[in-house]
Amino acid sequence: MTTVANKTILYTGAAGGLGTETTLSFLRAGASVVAIDNNPEKIANLMALAEQEGLKGLVVKALDLSDLVHLRQQLDTISAEIGGFDVVINNAAIYPSKPFEDYTLEEHQAVQRVNVDAGIVCVQVALPHMRAKAWGRIINIASVTAYGGWANLSPYVQSKGALIGLTRAWAREFGAYGITVNAVSPGAFPTDAEKIHPDPEGYTRFVLDHQALKRRGSPEDIANVLMFFASDAASFVTGQTLNVDGGWVMH
Repeated sequence: MTTVANKTILYTGAAGGLGTETTLSFLRAGASVVAIDNNPEKIANLMALAEQEGLKGLVVKALDLSDLVHLRQQLDTISAEIGGFDVVINNAAIYPSKPFEDYTLEEHQAVQRVNVDAGIVCVQVALPHMRAKAWGRIINIASVTAYGGWANLSPYVQSKGALIGLTRAWAREFGAYGITVNAVSPGAFPTDAEKIHPDPEGYTRFVLDHQALKRRGSPEDIANVLMFFASDAASFVTGQTLNVDGGWVMH
């Protein structure tokens, strides 16, 4: 069954373009979601949508993922209050865009801190509860950019490659505890992330030219896959990276 009822999900970037629909889907399915985000407008929108549907189980925390010490303190407190996290979805990311030679080392490290290190903190906080229950789901959100083909995003691509590597390392290490770890690699979805492109119509043509399916992806396409990986239906799948990209990358 693909049920996630009564599971507690820690979800970073939960109020973003892909996060909102997935958060609502989990709530509709009877899960509780601790939604981590730092955009006041997006948080307000998520809360309003959940309220409109009368959905219960949403806990929103506005946290700065770049402050790893404070993040750990806050997550430890939340975990103790709610009884631990059953599912961790590492989705939040920043994506500056400019030529490689124009990035400082500090800018590379800043992207790594938010996109990767914050996820490490989330997993370290959640792991003791998962081990005690002999059940857990960790889902890392990677990116089609990790397969190459994009210029001016080197820190972002580096961070997504790191998440794919951690997916495999964690899957191997945590499998003995009944914990699965998988990655989802979205293609080019029409979200705020695309605002870095100066020619939106040209970019859409570029996307459709590369996809086997000639439509843009929707947030529901990601929500369906995350629901699967978070459930018992995926209990024998671990260490994998699933591309949800309309047939852009095939291997």
